[in-house]
Formats: sequence, structure tokens, C-alpha cells
Amino acid sequence: MTLALPRRATAEFAGTALLVAAVVGSGVAASRLSPTDVGLQLLENAIATALALGALILTFGPVSGAHFNPVVSAVDWWLGRRAGAGLATRDLAAYVVAQVAGAITGAVLAHLMFDLPAVAWSRTGRGGGHLWLAEVVATAGLIVLIFALARSGRTSAAPAAVGAWIGAAYWFTSSTSFANPAVTVGRAFTDTFAGIAPTSVPGFVAAQLAGDLIAVAALALWYPRAADTADDVVVPHLAQETEVR
Repeated sequence: MTLALPRRATAEFAGTALLVAAVVGSGVAASRLSPTDVGLQLLENAIATALALGALILTFGPVSGAHFNPVVSAVDWWLGRRAGAGLATRDLAAYVVAQVAGAITGAVLAHLMFDLPAVAWSRTGRGGGHLWLAEVVATAGLIVLIFALARSGRTSAAPAAVGAWIGAAYWFTSSTSFANPAVTVGRAFTDTFAGIAPTSVPGFVAAQLAGDLIAVAALALWYPRAADTADDVVVPHLAQETEVR
């Protein structure tokens, strides 16, 4: 028996909100601290994001699994539906709504912390085949990593491993590794270093969904019994609600 859905959904909301706040807020800080060095700005943004992501997985993993990402939740539902594990359809819908709402809230929160208008639509266009390919790679790699850790019984490494993948992919992908449809939507609400123009969002989300499908195929080849451990993604949430107080 997993924790009650409202409790898990609110954890997904809060975790995604804080993740986007870290992405956007560190981008604003980096722009102010290193205004003439874009490479240093990206380094500061990447380090803060990777560290925050690891900490948030540790915080919310025992409650909701710390997905913070619709593609993670979708694969968890898809793989687990045959094995009776992972998210139910109702859970998936609640998670995705919570994640998207959380991402938007996180962008607003970051703006308020830095004395900016609550919402400022991004004017940073991010389009083109090379960026979409980068999002496919970043997303597919993230999904395979998460489910490989669960299947091999190494979920305790997820906070460090997932943070490391995203931090590294900031640098080796041309898109700086959004790898998350909810975060992509949230970053459209900020006209800062981390922003993405609303018109660029559909292309990024489509690429992330393509990466999702590639990851499912890869898992079927390399980890054919990944569905058996869908309940352990990202960090196993506790079997009894009374165990977390």
C-alpha cells in the first residue's frame, strides 16, 4: 500500500516547484554575479540545479518517488501497468497536473525572491533540429538511468546519479538538458537566463516525448524486467503511510 494520492501529489507539486525555483533563481543569480561570462553563468546554474535536484530527491523520494517530471511518471505508469506496479492511471494524471502547476509556481517564486515581476514571458527562442536532438538524448538518458537504478537495486544512488546526469548534460547537450516537459513549461514564465520562449516549448516537449519512447525501447532490450521494480522509481516510497510522520 503506497501513501495516499493527495499526499504524494502535493509532494510532487512542492518538489517540482523548488526544482524550477532552483533552476530559475540560480540563473538570475549567475547573471548578476557574472554578467560578462556566459560560460561561468552556465556553470553556476548547472551546479546549483544538480545539487538542488539531489537534495529534493532525498526529501520527497520517500513520499512520492520524487519524479518531478511527467516523462518519468509516464514511463513508470507504462511499465508498471502489466506488472501491477508503478503509478495507476489516476495517479499519473494527478502527478502530471501537480508537476506542471509546481513548475509554474517555482518560476513565480524565483522571480519574487529576486524582486522581479511575478511573471515575465520568456523571449529566448530555443529551436532547431540540433536542440531537439539534444533533448531526445538528455531525456532518454535520464529515463534509462532512473529505471536501470531501480531494476538493479541501486535506488539509494538516485539522488547523486540523477543530479550528476542533469549537471553533466547541461554541458554536453546543446539544449542545456531541460529533459522535462513540466520544467520546460515553467521556464516559459521567466524572461531570464533560464527562460524558453513559449513558441519554443512545443518543439522541446515533442523531443522529450520522443526521448521517452526511445528510453522505453532501450529498457525493453537491456532491462526487460524493469516493470517489476516500477514502484521503486525514483526512490522507493514507503509501503505503509504510518512509516513517515
